[in-house]
Amino acid sequence: FELFSEKEYPLESRTIASYKTPSGQRVEIAKQSFPSVRKRPTKRVAFVSSLHGNELEGIYLCHLLIRHLKNLQQTQPEAFQGEIHIYPAVNPQAVAVGSRLSPFFSLDINRQFGGNDARSLPAQSASELLDDLKSSADIVVDFHASNLHLQEAPQIRIIDGLHKKLIPLAVQCNVDLIWVHPAAPMFESTLGYNLNQAKINTLVIEAGISLRLNKEFADQLFRGMLNLLHHTGVLTFTGSPLNIDPPVIAHPSEVVLLQSEYAGLFVGHCDLKKNIAKGEMIGEVVSATDGEVLQEVTAPASGFLFTLREHPLVYPGAPLARIALKEMDRP
Repeated sequence: FELFSEKEYPLESRTIASYKTPSGQRVEIAKQSFPSVRKRPTKRVAFVSSLHGNELEGIYLCHLLIRHLKNLQQTQPEAFQGEIHIYPAVNPQAVAVGSRLSPFFSLDINRQFGGNDARSLPAQSASELLDDLKSSADIVVDFHASNLHLQEAPQIRIIDGLHKKLIPLAVQCNVDLIWVHPAAPMFESTLGYNLNQAKINTLVIEAGISLRLNKEFADQLFRGMLNLLHHTGVLTFTGSPLNIDPPVIAHPSEVVLLQSEYAGLFVGHCDLKKNIAKGEMIGEVVSATDGEVLQEVTAPASGFLFTLREHPLVYPGAPLARIALKEMDRP
């Protein structure tokens, strides 16, 4: 293979979609690319962030990756055996207003993939993003955060049936949990589902909470993404091995959801990312009107606490926590 000359460090920036909003504003979706030193790249990996505009964790993670890779181009240009493509903000309008949905249209762009109706601007931009990824990536990582109500430990969610091909990649990503969950019709319009159907291995990562940054989670995932790039042969670099922890792997019947039985305020008594024992207190649902404790929320079994309610206002059926069961307590 041929190396670039010593003074060439070609970070490539390209606009993959450009359109005007109903108010006349010009919006562009950009990607940053780091080319391979080889004529035939080993692999092509893409990172996608902010399909939902209120999920900022991935944008910060893209910043960390771009900054590190630019420095690596300067110091070890021969490390780039494959291609890396980073899409930091694929829904820029929604990011600007901190909204899950696209402004003007109130549409979830991650429910616009795979359909035939491309008349709306969100559907058109979804189609252009999907086409660009299909043409430039062999592996895709799709970054997400949770909603305003729940805090999530770094995890990869895999639809049952895809786990055999995706788990070997997922274990390289330094997440706390790999959750294999049942398929559902709602997933068929998502980016991750459609890329996997196109034989492009795609991992969907969820971490943190919307409209917030968690530096600890971002640093953890940053190490995981570098490890994934190294594992796939996209990057080869010298130095100390990355510290990657093995994840908990939970299948559909091995996750317990705890829900509120009352309307009230949830007061947490436990930290996220904790190995919790059966009967241990997670929190309480309290009444603001009469000073009563309405519900003591305890762990029904031992396991790993990977979801914890952050927004205190609850109602009957509201999710409070999720626990990945220990092997001894699994059905």
